[in-house]
Amino acid sequence: MINFTAGLKDVFYNLGIFARTLGAVGSFIKRWNVSARVLVMQILFTFVQAMGISTLLALGIGAAVNVMGFPFLAMIGQDSLIYPLLIIIITRELGPLLTAFIVIARSATAIATETAGMVISHEVEAYISVGVDPIEHLAVPRFLGVTISVFLLNVFFSVFGLAGSFVVAQLFHSIPADYYFSNILTNLGIQDILISLLKSVAFGMIISIGAITEGLRVERAITEVPVAGLRAVGKAFAGCIVLNIILTAVYYMAMI
Repeated sequence: MINFTAGLKDVFYNLGIFARTLGAVGSFIKRWNVSARVLVMQILFTFVQAMGISTLLALGIGAAVNVMGFPFLAMIGQDSLIYPLLIIIITRELGPLLTAFIVIARSATAIATETAGMVISHEVEAYISVGVDPIEHLAVPRFLGVTISVFLLNVFFSVFGLAGSFVVAQLFHSIPADYYFSNILTNLGIQDILISLLKSVAFGMIISIGAITEGLRVERAITEVPVAGLRAVGKAFAGCIVLNIILTAVYYMAMI
């Protein structure tokens, strides 16, 4: 019963921070003050600097699908199914989830520990004492930066994965470029794009809000800082996986 109550309080605490952050987005954009630099730097760290590992993952997944899937499908006379399979795996399912995992590993810990350090050093109290809203100054740029970055990283992952899989496919079986990409575009539906983008935005929100709330939750001990980072990572992984299951289930039920 105690664990259930604590879990419920945690959910409402996160929802409260989420609502406060969303409410402060408008004033943040309107003022576009020094915190805008934090937003730019967050996108640089979360999106731009993660493009390398995303490229390797996209190429690896595209290669694996082609190497393992194409010979089997060709053997049963269904080689044309490789194109919807690539879209399902890269664009609809693994793309949003893997990019979210990359961002969790890189940014969730960083945001949580940075925010916790500000709380421990009384920097947040200093903001409040001079009339600066810590949510608008600290939470909003990180929330927007992570959400935008996951969105962009997912788009990059999908485009590079589908295009890169064509290059990898040439090593095993020659496919004309116009034939390959025309089949990709034919099988890529608007619903595939929308569910992929919806997942990436939702994952970005979960990651950023989880990291911010865990960072703000610390009290006075410096030993709480790494613990906040670990909790942020665990919460982000669990939240993204659960939400991915829910969104995927709703998508397939809607398609029936």
